[in-house]
Amino acid sequence: MAGYADDLALAHTLADSADSIAMARFRALDLKVEAKPDLTPVSDADTAVEKAIRATLARARPRDGVLGEEFGRSEAAAGPGTRHWVIDPIDGTKNFVRGVPVWATLIALMEGDTPVVGLVSAPALGRRWWAGRGLGAFAGRHQHAATRIGVSSVRKLTDASFCYASLNGWQANGRLPQMLDILLGVWRSRAYGDFYGYMLMAEGALDAMAEPELSLWDMAALIPIITEAGGKVTDLDGRTCADKSSVIATNGLLHESLLTALTPRG
Repeated sequence: MAGYADDLALAHTLADSADSIAMARFRALDLKVEAKPDLTPVSDADTAVEKAIRATLARARPRDGVLGEEFGRSEAAAGPGTRHWVIDPIDGTKNFVRGVPVWATLIALMEGDTPVVGLVSAPALGRRWWAGRGLGAFAGRHQHAATRIGVSSVRKLTDASFCYASLNGWQANGRLPQMLDILLGVWRSRAYGDFYGYMLMAEGALDAMAEPELSLWDMAALIPIITEAGGKVTDLDGRTCADKSSVIATNGLLHESLLTALTPRG
């Protein structure tokens, strides 16, 4: 556990640097934005943040590999190992480039295929969330101004506040009718998107969130926070592996009901 505490402290240091770089470019008039091959945007802030995090990790954790959204996978200088960091330098780049403050740097440490440390830093919101395996989940402005967080106790979908990113992916996934039924049947639904809905769920402000298409760097940092807060994370088939292309995250009590509600119709 002490090792994860040290890694979590390092994640905070990485986030401090990322916050400084990203905030200096947020709403900058000379912000440079390009389209990646998948037509998603990447800004000069995305690349600068990831470069800075990689440089610090190369010095502080030379035995750990790194996977980042912008520069891919790199093995540790000391050779392949079981530990690697997963970085999304700016989750919510579309928000970032439009001046919407809902974006964050996501930092995770994985042991093999298991995320064991996760940190989400949203400096434009003045908030950060973090967890280490066995250490609990916390939120606050920084690590010295933190409150332990936990998921809600809502047991029925009809009483639940449900979050989603958009409807387009569910249409492509073939489960749009199921999603619409859920949205019409829950107590409240909102499309906060990206990291934010998951963190609100970990705090108990929401009860469930689902997305049909994700990359590892979108979720790796979120999983320890959600699970340490008492929640549950699987893919749409109920599998608990970290390398997900889809995600259902709930307070745990709603999980089976939501999986059933999203099951393809015969």
